[in-house]
Amino acid sequence: MSEPSLPGRLSREDPDLTERQRGVFRALIELHGRTARPVSSEQLAQQAGIPLSPASIRGALAELETLGLLERPHASSGRVPTARGWEHHVRVLLTPAPLPAAWVEEMDRVLLHSTRDIEHLLNDASRLLSAFTRQPLAGLELAALDRRRALLVLHLRARAVRTLVLELDSPLEAAELDEVATVLRERLIGLPLAAVRQRLAGDWELARGSAVRVVARSARGSWAEPISTPLYRAGVMHIARHPEFSDTHRLGSLLQVVESGSPLDHLMVACLEGQAMVRVGVDEDHALSGCSLVSYALPGTVSGAVGVLGPLRMDYARVFSVVDAIGARLAERLA
Repeated sequence: MSEPSLPGRLSREDPDLTERQRGVFRALIELHGRTARPVSSEQLAQQAGIPLSPASIRGALAELETLGLLERPHASSGRVPTARGWEHHVRVLLTPAPLPAAWVEEMDRVLLHSTRDIEHLLNDASRLLSAFTRQPLAGLELAALDRRRALLVLHLRARAVRTLVLELDSPLEAAELDEVATVLRERLIGLPLAAVRQRLAGDWELARGSAVRVVARSARGSWAEPISTPLYRAGVMHIARHPEFSDTHRLGSLLQVVESGSPLDHLMVACLEGQAMVRVGVDEDHALSGCSLVSYALPGTVSGAVGVLGPLRMDYARVFSVVDAIGARLAERLA
């Protein structure tokens, strides 16, 4: 089971790196974080400005690989950080980034100084907990994963999102999916989610178009019961933009985990309350193995958390600071 990490909290497994190893490791982390590609000794020498000879860089890389902090995806490729390497980075090398003043002011305005927004947030959360399926549909997106798989994204009020990965009976082109999305928006937007489900199951007008019928039938088969403790999510479509998730099958598996809520729902609250924590290489589900989770468990009587799920190479310094700041403000409002 993946364990949460905290900057400055070392473990017995963390190696004591030399200054040379630390400098090379930092540079590789930064370069890989920007490019998502394996990093070679030549790239470090040319692009990272390390004041070492190419031979010294190669020696440090080999040592870091022996320590389990780096690995080669392929025998002839450069190196990338391992999950253990990212954990070491978080615990030993990470310094949370200072947040821009404008960001802090916006957080204070929304989470501290606006009673109306907080009351609406709590009201929306309460309504979704008791009757998630009655949320009205506010928007709809339909995107191809491949010719026989599509992603249906249903945007609800209160910024909640429900996603379905559709296994299509017949292959559909992107243009056909665009036409289907137009029809579904005309027929479904504004309806409660339960009514959306019923209409997909039995609306004869939706069944008239062959492409629409394929999508509707797939949606009926893919639809799962809502989880008992809803997981509110935003920016789901941004996941597909990361090169780590360019494989459609891997993306589909990840989105299914995000949609179901488990194990993310309990992982987010299963850490020390009142501070941001990082889980690197979440291994509770195979689909999450290439992901990290930064979360803040809210203290007190409210059982909840805020967090960000992203690839192993996420910008931990910035994400950690944002999650910690937002979590602290929510905790203060809900105390």
